[in-house]
Amino acid sequence: MCNCPPITMLRRFFSGRVCQGIANEELIRRTPSNNQQQETSDNDQESQQHTLYFYPVVLFGCFLCVVINIYVAYYAGIVVSILVLRNGQVLSVPQTKLNSSTQAANPGVGKMMNLSVKQLPPPTVIPGKEVPSTTYTFQHFSVEGSRNSYDLHLPRLHEEYELDDVVAITNEDDSSDDSSDDSSDDKEDDIDDLMESLHLPAGQHLLVDIKNVDPIFLDSEERLAEAMIQLVDESKLTLLSYHCHGLVPVGVSCAGVLLESHVAFHTWPTEGVIGMDLFTCGSGKLIPTLPSIQNLFGVKAANEDADDPMMMWSHKLRGFRKEFVPGYSFELNPLDADLGSEILGSHDYDIKKPLVSAAETDFQMVDVYEVLDPKQRRLSDYYKSLEDDGSYESLHPEFFAPDHILLLDGRIQSTRYGDAPYHESIVHPAMITHPNPKRVAVIGGGEGATVREILKHSTLEKVVMIEIDGGVVNLSTKYLPEWQDCSSIAHHDGCAEWCFDDERADLRVEDALAYFNDNFGSSSSISKSESVDGNDVQEQFDVLIMDCLDPNDDHPFAKVLYTDDGYVTSLYDALTDDGILVVQIGEAVNNRSPSDENGSFENRSTMIKMLDAIGFKSIHIYEESHCEFLAPWTTLIAFKDVETRKRWYRSPAAVELDLSRRILPTKDGKTSLRYFDGATMKSYQMPTRAFEDNYCRQQDKPQECEEKVRFGNGKKVNVSSAYSPVFERHFA
Repeated sequence: MCNCPPITMLRRFFSGRVCQGIANEELIRRTPSNNQQQETSDNDQESQQHTLYFYPVVLFGCFLCVVINIYVAYYAGIVVSILVLRNGQVLSVPQTKLNSSTQAANPGVGKMMNLSVKQLPPPTVIPGKEVPSTTYTFQHFSVEGSRNSYDLHLPRLHEEYELDDVVAITNEDDSSDDSSDDSSDDKEDDIDDLMESLHLPAGQHLLVDIKNVDPIFLDSEERLAEAMIQLVDESKLTLLSYHCHGLVPVGVSCAGVLLESHVAFHTWPTEGVIGMDLFTCGSGKLIPTLPSIQNLFGVKAANEDADDPMMMWSHKLRGFRKEFVPGYSFELNPLDADLGSEILGSHDYDIKKPLVSAAETDFQMVDVYEVLDPKQRRLSDYYKSLEDDGSYESLHPEFFAPDHILLLDGRIQSTRYGDAPYHESIVHPAMITHPNPKRVAVIGGGEGATVREILKHSTLEKVVMIEIDGGVVNLSTKYLPEWQDCSSIAHHDGCAEWCFDDERADLRVEDALAYFNDNFGSSSSISKSESVDGNDVQEQFDVLIMDCLDPNDDHPFAKVLYTDDGYVTSLYDALTDDGILVVQIGEAVNNRSPSDENGSFENRSTMIKMLDAIGFKSIHIYEESHCEFLAPWTTLIAFKDVETRKRWYRSPAAVELDLSRRILPTKDGKTSLRYFDGATMKSYQMPTRAFEDNYCRQQDKPQECEEKVRFGNGKKVNVSSAYSPVFERHFA
């Protein structure tokens, strides 16, 4: 027998020639004898006979080994998975292979790779919270860019849930009494409960980026994992498992699997940056978790000259709600309004801080946000304005401060930089047009700025503000003090630093509909000579300003304000014979808008027709584009007397003269107005072409809308309606 190695023997058994290779080498070295040749021939014959029997045996043995290995690997995997799920053990997959280029570029990496595997904390569950049964599937990949890998799982027992249990929950929600007369708050709670019970294809996504973070913290898997677990606990979520990788040379990536969805982040320790996203299903709100994220992950570096961590974030609604939640309405979810799309959904604000977040009053939800948009103001200029260095920024900090935005039920109501354009445009055109406004009423205007502007008129004797929601007034006093600041005119007799402390101001927290119906409605049984509770019946007003809900709001109260015949008639009766009614009527039309009666502003169209039918002699619409809303804003002004309307068209010089006589000056003798003047009044006097075209898109087209009349020979036409932008633009 030849002396060949075992591996070679095995290979040559399969090939049918056991030691042919070595025998051939021996033939080369020496010439064999006849006996040796005979012996070799006999060995070859014997080997061939052995191969005929050995080959099937080897094949069967290999097949049996493969089957045994498969079963051993399968059951070993099950055992390991059970141990992990029950005990929360760490499956560590340290990466030990590095190529030469990586080691050369990062000499400290090899040292880091030899560190012992760290013990990370396991996930926890909020006491009393039920966690359904789940399955876990994973695949690990050995890559050179990861120095450590960790998998940790929620330690719990498996529970069985039947599909019938889920169906029963759904049926229980569907069987609710549709005829119940719940309030809007109850309906919103019901929808939240329904969204919580149903496994909906919808959720909330919170994206967060923080810079100036401690690099040591950002490279520590243990500290980051502890922060993630604490965040999940404080957010009342459930972490099923999480997975972290320490990266080469530095950095950590972690992903946590939530019962509600997921949380993930990646760190750049060298740059001091962490990027995070948190996605959850259900109705639980994510905005309240922002302070926790800031505190847990915005860790300031230890060195003395380190900058404070800065956080940028955005929040978005994801998925589909209306199709899958019975009774869901965008109007009941403020996150579907301006709050979600314009404030929370923007990720590029340098400052975005909730001063008031989702504060519930008796009637609505209030939010106040402080934001700084880098497209409008630089963050460095704002910081410089806070210094006392004599720079332009420090001398004029009011130009560089962050914007303050008031939102009611998610809709923008007022902004710091749109405050003067909006409130001055809704007050002063009517006040300066009226020959002698003494008594003024305001419907709504809870932030107080409308009253602030009215108090600047020296002819004023009394302004009554009727606001149903005292909570808005109180929150505005605390968080929007500029809106109620009358210090610029406080030196005049009867005036005060705080607008509502002015002796001419009368704030009434009550329902405006009831107030006007009871005092001026046709159903009122009180004569003007009688008294109510010992007080004289309300006198009529020279100017009445309605600064409340938009006419296109899908809200029952908004529909009543703009379309209730009894209420609108009471407004007419509340005015003196030369009185003026002012109504903010929402977003301006554009040249492609359908007619109001056929579009989303049906309430606006209805109110204009009602004002015409009630008896107003002239109705006019003007718009202001600097209110810092999402579109130019529109105001309606209606005159009971034709002579008063004539004052609307005075020249800018005449308006300026009147303003100088009426507007209370500041202490240094300057005007207390910041936006309105004679030239601005001139821009309000003529309606835009868009309103003219919109007016002429009515189904029953007015006669003056005929092309030959509008742009023809200039013949005058008789206009029966008090509102006709065609008449104003071409014939007035």
